[in-house]
Amino acid sequence: MSTAAMTEQVGKTSPRLRARIAGLFELLEALTSGFGQVIIPGMLIVSGNAAATAANILAHGPLFRFSILAALLGVACHIAWTYLFYELFKPVNRNLSLLAVCFSLVGIALQAVSSAIQAAPLFLQGGPAFAAFNAQQVETLAFVFLRLNARVFETYLVFFGFWCVLTGYLIFKSTFMPRILGILEALAGLCWLTFIWPPLAHYLSPYNQLVAGLGEISLMLWLLVMGVNAKRWEEQASAAAEWRLENGR
Repeated sequence: MSTAAMTEQVGKTSPRLRARIAGLFELLEALTSGFGQVIIPGMLIVSGNAAATAANILAHGPLFRFSILAALLGVACHIAWTYLFYELFKPVNRNLSLLAVCFSLVGIALQAVSSAIQAAPLFLQGGPAFAAFNAQQVETLAFVFLRLNARVFETYLVFFGFWCVLTGYLIFKSTFMPRILGILEALAGLCWLTFIWPPLAHYLSPYNQLVAGLGEISLMLWLLVMGVNAKRWEEQASAAAEWRLENGR
């Protein structure tokens, strides 16, 4: 099926079902990215110890490869729910919805780069191009790439935070979802924005992540279980279409 056909099919989907699909993709992205870029690396990477980290990766090669695959699947799911969220909230404010998409796309690009960097230790440890390096040098270089991967992922969280703040505002201004969800989502975004300065984010951890998780999980569960109020969504979409027609937009 072509992209245009898929877009047309999504456009014909009821807003409630669309919201539930968005929630499903958000859940899948949280699971795949969580395991691929947080949980599994956290099990294998030993802070400040390149040799132990390299030994863990070699001993658990299939698990480490699975983490990279999961991270890449998370990127695909993120693209899907970014588009679905735009379709849901463009009746509230098309320009802000587009701005949220822009922040999300930058975040997705960083997420993809982070996933690619995460694969570097496998190439370093098995690549003939690095045969001139001794074992300690390869381990140190692999560890540097893993640290770089962590910094890129933290930068991704900043752009995700901007998306959360904008989406929280859109939810708050909508007529088809509870305002409390918008407040919680905006708070989640502010928590992710603490990663603009990683020392602050780490100082506030785990409280900033717990608050962010509350907002993310609340929104996700609401979308999966309740979706949106279809009648109110259609009313707001019709009002937005009439306003654009009257103003020539």
